Amino acid sequence: MSTSIESIRHSTAHLMAAAVLELFPNTTLGVGPVIEHGFFYDFNPPKPFNAQDLLRIEKRMREIIKRNEPFRREEMKLDDAISFFRERKQEFKVQLLTDLKTKGTTAVHADESQDVDVKKPEVASIYWTGKFVDLCRGPHVATANELGVFKLTKISGAYWRGDQNNKQLQRVYGLAFNAQAELDAHLKMLEEAEKRDHRKLGAELNLFITSELVGPGMPLYTPEGASILFRIKEFSRELRAGIGYREVQTPQMNKAELFKLSGHYDQYREDMFRVVSNYTQEEYFLKPMNCPQHTQLYAAGLRSYRELPIKYQDFAMLYRDEKPGQLAGLTRLRSFSQDDGHCFCTEEQIEKEFALLLGAIKTAMKVYGMEYFIRLSLRDEKKKASYLGSDEVWEKAQALLESLLKKLKVTYVRAEGEAAFYGPKMDLIAKDSIGREWQLSTIQLDLNMPKRFGLEYVAEDGTRKTPVMIHAALVGSPERFMGVLIEHYAGAFPTWLAPLQAAIVPVGKEFDKVSQKLAGMLREAGIRVDVYDSKERVGHNIRRAITQKVPYMLVVGDKEKSLKKLTVRVRGQQTEKQMTVKQFIDRVTKEIETKR
Repeated sequence: MSTSIESIRHSTAHLMAAAVLELFPNTTLGVGPVIEHGFFYDFNPPKPFNAQDLLRIEKRMREIIKRNEPFRREEMKLDDAISFFRERKQEFKVQLLTDLKTKGTTAVHADESQDVDVKKPEVASIYWTGKFVDLCRGPHVATANELGVFKLTKISGAYWRGDQNNKQLQRVYGLAFNAQAELDAHLKMLEEAEKRDHRKLGAELNLFITSELVGPGMPLYTPEGASILFRIKEFSRELRAGIGYREVQTPQMNKAELFKLSGHYDQYREDMFRVVSNYTQEEYFLKPMNCPQHTQLYAAGLRSYRELPIKYQDFAMLYRDEKPGQLAGLTRLRSFSQDDGHCFCTEEQIEKEFALLLGAIKTAMKVYGMEYFIRLSLRDEKKKASYLGSDEVWEKAQALLESLLKKLKVTYVRAEGEAAFYGPKMDLIAKDSIGREWQLSTIQLDLNMPKRFGLEYVAEDGTRKTPVMIHAALVGSPERFMGVLIEHYAGAFPTWLAPLQAAIVPVGKEFDKVSQKLAGMLREAGIRVDVYDSKERVGHNIRRAITQKVPYMLVVGDKEKSLKKLTVRVRGQQTEKQMTVKQFIDRVTKEIETKR
C-alpha cells in the first residue's frame, strides 16, 4: 500500500522541525500544516533565519533521513501533555493543549491551521521521530527514509494563530512530492511564474502603481492599465447584454440596515469598512458586494410573473477590509469591481437562466484561452451556524443546483464548505498557461435573500410568490482577472486587449510626417497606435516596442515613405512581413473584432 502524498508532506514538515531544533535548540515551535504542493512550519528561533540557515536546515533534514528513525505515535493524558510540553518550553503547544482542555474547540494539532470543532478529549496524541517529539494527530510515514523528494523554498513572517496582536513568527515553506521528476517540474513552473509575476510585469509595462498615500490594496491604474480593464469589462458587458442583462448604477455605501437584512452585518461585518458621517449617527458601510442593493431595485414596485426574469448587471466599485498581510498585488485587493449580475426569476425559469449564464462563461474562457473545471460548492454540514437559512432551504437549493449540472451534462467536483453564506454555487476554476488554478466565474443559487427582503411577484393564478435570485460573475473581479491575465499571457496581451496595438518607428526625423499620416489612418480604423520619437535611436525604439510587448511594430524609412508597402514586425516572430496599409488594417481589425 503506497503512502499518501499528504502523509509524506506532513512527515516532511515534522522532519524540518526536528532539523531546526537540532540546529537551533532554543527554538519555539508553532504549527506546521500540509498545504498545496508542500508544507510550512512556524518557528520562533533565537535569532531570525536567513537564506544560509535554510540551506543548513535542508542539509540536516537529509542527515536525519539517513538515520532511518521510525515515526512513533503515543497518547498522553491532557494534563500530562501540558506538563510535558511546558517542561520543553514549548509555549505554543501548551496554549493549544490548554484550549483543547478548556474549550474543546481550537486549532488543536500542530498540523492544523484553522479551528475545528471537537469534543473535549481526555488524551492528546504526540509523535516521536528519534529524540524529536511534536503534538500531532498523524498519520505519518513509517520511517524517515520514505522521505527525500523535497526542497525548502522561502521564509516569511506569520502571526501566531493568524492574529496580528500575537507574536510574529518565522514561517518556513517547503515542497514535497512522490518523485524527483514531479518536484523538478514544479520548480520549473515556479521559475516561470516568477518571470510572469503580475506585480513585476505591471511595473515594467506601466499598467498600475501603488501609493502609500492612497493605501494598501487600492492600486491606481495608468492609461495603459485602465485600457485593459475597460476592455475586460466591456467584453463582460457584451456577453451579459447578449443574454438579456441591463446595467444599473448603485451607491458605494449604504445604511447598516440594508446589510442587517441581507445577513452581511452578522456574517461579514468584520470584512466591511464602516463609514462615519459628520452629520448623523446612522451607521453606514462601504458595500462589499452588489446583491443587497439589487434587491431594492427589484422591490421598487409590485412585480408580475410577466416581467420575470428581471436581470441587472453592475460594475460599481466594492470594498473589503482585507488584512494587510493577505493583500497580494491585484489578486487580493481592498478596492475592486465585479462583472456582477443578479437575476430574479421563477423556479421554472432557473434552468434556462442557468444555461444562459454558463454559456456566457464558457464563451469568455474560450476567448481568454483558459482551460477550466467546475466545482459544486456546498454548505459545510458541521458548521450550519455560519450560513443563512433553514436546512429545508439549503437541501432544496443544493439538490436543485446539482440536478441542473447533471441535466446540462456538466462534469464537476463537489466541495463542502465552499458555498456562499446565503446559498450553494457553481464555481469555475480556471487553469492558466502554466497550469496554476484560479477561482474566477461563479453562479450562485439563492433562496434566502429574496425571503429576507420580502421580495414577491404576482403569479399567473394571482397569488404572491417569492422569486429565486441567481448571483453570477463571468470572470469575477476585472481587476483581479487583469492580474491573472498578465501572468497568463506573460504580459503579451492579444491584440484586442493590448493597450497599444501598433508602434510606428520612424528611422529619422524626415519620416515623422509620413509616420503621423500613417498613425492617423490606423486610428481612423480603430487601431490603438503610437509614433515613437525619431530623436531616439532606431534600435532603442525597437527594443522599447519589444519590451512593451506591442503586438505590431511598423518601421518607416525610405522603402515605406510612399505608404504603398509597410514593413511589419509581428511580436514573437523574427521574419518581417510586407503588407499594404489596407492588408495591415484588415488583419488587425479582424483580430480585434474576433478577439482571436
